[in-house]
Amino acid sequence: MWVITVYSKENITMFEFHTENKAREAFESIQGCKILSEIVYFNDHDVA
Repeated sequence: MWVITVYSKENITMFEFHTENKAREAFESIQGCKILSEIVYFNDHDVA
């Protein structure tokens, strides 16, 4: 899972994406102070 966290003076907003490509597309269009993160769970079967 990929998450974009956007910070502003009043609040924090988070957007979740299933694919890196979709997250990177959205990241380019979002304005403000933002962080793109990949979330990896310990029990994910897709992670080697």
